[in-house]
Amino acid sequence: MSYATKNKKNVFGSIVGVIVLAAIAVWQFYLFVTFQAAGDSIGQNGTHHLWWSIVLAVLAFGAAFLVFSVFLRHDSDDDLHITSAPRARV
Repeated sequence: MSYATKNKKNVFGSIVGVIVLAAIAVWQFYLFVTFQAAGDSIGQNGTHHLWWSIVLAVLAFGAAFLVFSVFLRHDSDDDLHITSAPRARV
């Protein structure tokens, strides 16, 4: 049995957290693309939205990597140790 099946609530909460981070990153990128400065059509206004979207996207990818690496984790409780009986002395 893997870690993910044992702790479904934690894994589900982590996946929801990754989705929320990604959604906020997309929203910040949308704000950057649609940003209109008052009276300034050309310039670097609104780049703080771009930086927030980049930071949140990196955090979302990092968290997704950590969450999905849990699915590959080996559970040591499922190990079956097979040992042979000692040889009889002649």
